[in-house]
Amino acid sequence: MPRKKEKPIRRTTGKGGNYRPTKQGAGMTKKGVAAYRRKNPGSKLKTAVTGKVKKGSKAAKRRKSFCARSAGQMKKFPKAAKDPNSRLRQARRRWKC
Repeated sequence: MPRKKEKPIRRTTGKGGNYRPTKQGAGMTKKGVAAYRRKNPGSKLKTAVTGKVKKGSKAAKRRKSFCARSAGQMKKFPKAAKDPNSRLRQARRRWKC
């Protein structure tokens, strides 16, 4: 019986460290997004919207959408929602939700 392929472990440092550490706001790094897009041609993956944005701009809409999705995760994972140092809470802080 063939074994299931295991998912690679998400690393924040070293080779393949494409994820930002929780202390830095979680999410993917710019380098990580570029690597993902090389592996997956046609991908539209982008980094977090962290700066000031004009109301109604594309970036503002992306932020609003992310905040809405992650609010749903807050309901689904109450343990992460309560922990201020969870990846979810840190990512929301980075996105300014």
